[in-house]
Amino acid sequence: MVKVAFYGKGGIGKSTTVSNLSAALAERGYTVLQIGCDPKADSTINLHQDPKKLTALDLIREKNQEVTLEELVTKGYNGVLCVEAGGPTPGLGCAGRGIIIALEALDDRKYVDKYHPDFVFYDVLGDVVCGGFSMPIREGYADKVFILTSGEAMSCHAAMNIAVAVETFQKRGYAKLGGIIVNRRNVKNEDERIAQLCEDANTHVVDTLDFSTTVQDADELHRTVIEAFPDSDAAAMYRHLADQLIKELDA
Repeated sequence: MVKVAFYGKGGIGKSTTVSNLSAALAERGYTVLQIGCDPKADSTINLHQDPKKLTALDLIREKNQEVTLEELVTKGYNGVLCVEAGGPTPGLGCAGRGIIIALEALDDRKYVDKYHPDFVFYDVLGDVVCGGFSMPIREGYADKVFILTSGEAMSCHAAMNIAVAVETFQKRGYAKLGGIIVNRRNVKNEDERIAQLCEDANTHVVDTLDFSTTVQDADELHRTVIEAFPDSDAAAMYRHLADQLIKELDA
């Protein structure tokens, strides 16, 4: 089992990318658990299309310790296991608390023994690397961290901040930075900014995703590209990313 955390600036397409990665690996026969670590609880929606699915935090509020593992986990496309941590009512409570509660609840219910996942993906909110949002890269949860970014200035700035945070955690024996995944926006000097980011963060590009309207079309259908348009160039792009991710994790 390999555990991976994905971080990046809000709006960079992280949940779309992680969901398509999960789908691409699932179609090859891997068991994937995707954990959405965002109070909006929308990380896995393109995998199971159930907007009314209760989050881990909601279920535990409602049933306390009586909530079962089967209630926490939803099976999505091709058997991808989906969990949404959830969060408090906006303006009330700590948004990172849902992540802590969800991860502890899964551990307490021995999810590994039941599902035997090959991959566990943590899709973490934006560029927040503190409190509960740092949970996936500490406490022994994730093995590696991958940062999604475009060549936009603010996206690169956020990516650098995340890389610095990961380096700090790595010195404590926690997760290592696996590399950068580029989600192109076709902006001016994009390649140069990415190259400078990699130099500054002492890392490398794992793979590059080209801008594609097919991705947007699949999002409109609340499906992954892998499911909605399996023969498209965009689906091939995510399958290639899955190949590259496996190589990085095996290295």
